Amino acid sequence: FDGNIHDSKTLHDLITSLDELKIKGGLLVFDRGITSKQNQIDIKGMKWKVVCGLPIKASLKSFLRPIIEEADFLQFENRIRLNKSIFYVITKPYTIGSAKGKIAICFNEQQRKDLRESRYDEITEAQHLLSQGKQIKAGIKKFFNGKRINKEKLKDAEEFDGYSVIFTTDKISKENIVKIYFDKDLVEKAFQSLKGVINLQPIRHWLYNRVIAHVFVCYLAYLLLSLLKVKLIKIGISPVEALKELDSMYKVYMRDTKKKFKISR
Repeated sequence: FDGNIHDSKTLHDLITSLDELKIKGGLLVFDRGITSKQNQIDIKGMKWKVVCGLPIKASLKSFLRPIIEEADFLQFENRIRLNKSIFYVITKPYTIGSAKGKIAICFNEQQRKDLRESRYDEITEAQHLLSQGKQIKAGIKKFFNGKRINKEKLKDAEEFDGYSVIFTTDKISKENIVKIYFDKDLVEKAFQSLKGVINLQPIRHWLYNRVIAHVFVCYLAYLLLSLLKVKLIKIGISPVEALKELDSMYKVYMRDTKKKFKISR
């Protein structure tokens, strides 16, 4: 697909292609930015299942508020560890268009703290700039009335800090929902790692041979992930963590031409 096509349109075209090829009975996993009511209806019509993020907009906020107010998220039975992140998850029935399923409301306490402190740092810096008569970032201006902090706007911004919402039409546990969704970029990470190793240049997707090369490297990336996952189970490291560690590693070669000595570490 061309780079100037929005992801939601790309997904719609992909759904159409899958239907034309009569490929049925799969599971589609995608980001919240791609989610639309029509896509959900189309996926249901194909008899596929879905795991996807939902953007927390006005209608969803209204649905979430009473649940968040009543529920005690920070309970042991709600706790799910995924790699180094801790989520507290509650599921509720939910429908998008004609697609019936459930949402997993995920709360990340550490992310909430990080977002709040980052925002406070930005506001503190903005206060300093305003006191000197300087301009502040456009995204921070909404938190000020003149030089005074707009506490109502700040409260609104903080309301859903640390929360994310995942929708699924599949009958899977909340543990699997979280794992499937947040590990969805594994192939991309492996692909990036392989590109670095073999110095693969950006692919011109309209050239047949390079499209084939792209598909083949993606296959290698997926194979690498599968092997990594099996090998790393015993030491409790996820493929994502392993790939991040590899990104920071390098090998040094040293050679003394006079003494004909060489070493690598």
